[in-house]
Amino acid sequence: MWLRLIGCVCVTAACGGLGIMKARQWSDHRKMLEQLRKMIYLLRGEILYAHAPLGEALRRVGDKSSGPGAAWFGKMAERVRNQEGDSFYTIWGEELDRQGKKLLLSRREYQELRELGEHLGYLDLDMQDRTIALYLEQLDMSIGFYREHERERIRMCASLGIMSGLFLAVILC
Repeated sequence: MWLRLIGCVCVTAACGGLGIMKARQWSDHRKMLEQLRKMIYLLRGEILYAHAPLGEALRRVGDKSSGPGAAWFGKMAERVRNQEGDSFYTIWGEELDRQGKKLLLSRREYQELRELGEHLGYLDLDMQDRTIALYLEQLDMSIGFYREHERERIRMCASLGIMSGLFLAVILC
């Protein structure tokens, strides 16, 4: 009898923990998008106002930031500075592929970020500014969606985790 009770409590706790973990991923995703927005704003400032070359702008943004995005920007800056013969878009895409899992982006957000790299580096300043502004607008819409639904999503994931644990406990006992 006690063994079944302990097993039911463990199953319920494990499922509840899984639900809370999924809820936390939603929140972490929103935070990553906000960090990415900050980094893109910094990149925009470096390109438009400091008139820094792209490699230098990427390095400065990477130095001012933290997390997986900072490592991604730093690695791109290193490759651009070393002049490995690849186009900037190729470097952007390869480094995005390497760091993509750490950035916690959805497929759509990943594709939008990849397209941003396609238009950086070879256009004039005005076109780069417009491209970055468009990307920032798309990013703001994504962040707004995550903020709007964060509270209900967290509550739903935690509740479903606990309820599924209770359901399994009832079935097993």
